[in-house]
Amino acid sequence: MAEVQLELTRRARSTVLILTGTLDLRSHLTVRNGLLKAATEAPDGLIADVTGLGFAHDAQLSVFALVAMRLGDWPGIPFALVTARPDQHAVLSRSPVARYARVHRDAAEAERRFSDPVRRRAVRDFPRADTTPALARDFVTEVCRAWRIPELIDDAVVLVTELVENTLQHTRSRPEVRVDLRRGIYTIAVADDDPRPAELHERQTATEPGLGLELVAQFARAWGCSRSWAGGKVVWATLLVSRNVAGTTATRPGKGPRFP
Repeated sequence: MAEVQLELTRRARSTVLILTGTLDLRSHLTVRNGLLKAATEAPDGLIADVTGLGFAHDAQLSVFALVAMRLGDWPGIPFALVTARPDQHAVLSRSPVARYARVHRDAAEAERRFSDPVRRRAVRDFPRADTTPALARDFVTEVCRAWRIPELIDDAVVLVTELVENTLQHTRSRPEVRVDLRRGIYTIAVADDDPRPAELHERQTATEPGLGLELVAQFARAWGCSRSWAGGKVVWATLLVSRNVAGTTATRPGKGPRFP
């Protein structure tokens, strides 16, 4: 049984995961998975509050470096550690982890030091219907045009089609499509309520259906599947933008995108 308890709290500019207990070989996986799940709910930044966390061995701190590197692929949000204990702050600041995640004394300080990269975000919730893949294609096309990256439309519609159809075929969920642009990386992510991970299969024949993730792997710069804090998952894929696009926006599910 894991020796760490996790408590998720939300702030205006970040999501904070409070960790209490002991970080050791048994709880290492719990801490890693908890932080990655919390990241799916943190559009602006993720903070690990380790004030109440004991370290069985300094080597176990590598879990925070691994999480920071993983978040660099997706969702590309800032990640920081906070502790109110001066002795713990000194240990963390001297450790190799500090190269990957900054260490602060409280969440407010961490948020002030977060880098503020140009970011755009749009989210839409879709029904379970035969028309949903077409609606999702229209959505990402509209987003690409509004954000002045029409060169990504062809690849984006392929990715969103396969991700949405995968959700409709293999789950009972309504797909939630999230589109994000940060630091030249354009991400399409589809969230659902099913915790089973998406899997990539090898196509046996050219006409074999239901293997859309193979296309995702071919078209995307990177792709993956992340468990969400709510108990489902998010399947995501990224495309590379050849130029920087200025501006930031965000939308709420079900209300359509607002564009600058």
